[in-house]
Amino acid sequence: MLELESDTLDPLDVQLLSALEVDGRASFSRIGAVLGVSDQTIARRYRRLCAEAGLRVVAVRDAERLGQDQWMLRLRCAPDGATVIADALAKRPDTAWIGLASGGTEIACMTRPRHPGDHDDLLLGKLPRTPSVVEIRAQQLLHRFYGGPTGWVRKFRALSEEQAAALLPAPPEADGPARLEPEDAPLLAALERDGRATYPELQRATGRSESSVKRRLAALLASGAVYIDVEYRSEVLGFSKSAVLWITTTPAAMHSVGEALAGHDEVAFAAATAGPSHVVVTAVLRDTAHLYAYLSGPVGRLEGVQHVEAMPFLRRVKQLTYQVVW
Repeated sequence: MLELESDTLDPLDVQLLSALEVDGRASFSRIGAVLGVSDQTIARRYRRLCAEAGLRVVAVRDAERLGQDQWMLRLRCAPDGATVIADALAKRPDTAWIGLASGGTEIACMTRPRHPGDHDDLLLGKLPRTPSVVEIRAQQLLHRFYGGPTGWVRKFRALSEEQAAALLPAPPEADGPARLEPEDAPLLAALERDGRATYPELQRATGRSESSVKRRLAALLASGAVYIDVEYRSEVLGFSKSAVLWITTTPAAMHSVGEALAGHDEVAFAAATAGPSHVVVTAVLRDTAHLYAYLSGPVGRLEGVQHVEAMPFLRRVKQLTYQVVW
């Protein structure tokens, strides 16, 4: 179990973050009732987390549930070009989790194509024509072991099973297949800016009735096409280091290694990939010593692991939907 190591946050703050991971649209009064504090206390803590921890609640399209291809890119760049390229990638709506690594000469980036041509445009068009890009490695994500709707803060185990269950939204009457319609665009755009936007705000953004917006959002969430996620700076929790791990396994061990990694407290994201490595991991750690201990201990002891390449982030440039400003 992870332990909070922060001078600015306390256990109630972690409980609030955990509650928002369970249901990012839960009302302050509902969260307060489950946590045993007033809704005014929750609202005050929420505002402080937004100001001091970079907290944002946003809607995310789940590419895996939608059957859309996702890729992890590694771009080796000329030293004077990496920051400019990373910033340009961050402005694209089809990218997420962008970080500078290798002393500022390498970029790690996840793509989330929204249209069939997005991936070709980026990999076959834009990037090869960028003079500062020295090498492009692209690995397709095949299977998600951890991440997406399942957030990292829950590994602090700040909520009891009863509290987590009480925060789960009521299931809709019927679930449909995971798909997006063209008319969903205004609704998704509003929720990607603010996942806690009120129904009257969503009504104004979409031009649809409030009841129609409520039904459609419930259907999207129930199908898994969209989920509400939480963005924040892990540094405020006492975890200032993050790294991408490219892990090579024996073919037979790919799934077992991925499942084992999903249970590690340090792992915020883990997926099987096609390419030179077989599993990619995003690890969140306290410091460099923690990274060393994690690599030489829990990762190194996994049966089937043949090779691990660690790529510590020098700076995060983009999280889920927005560019990080320091």
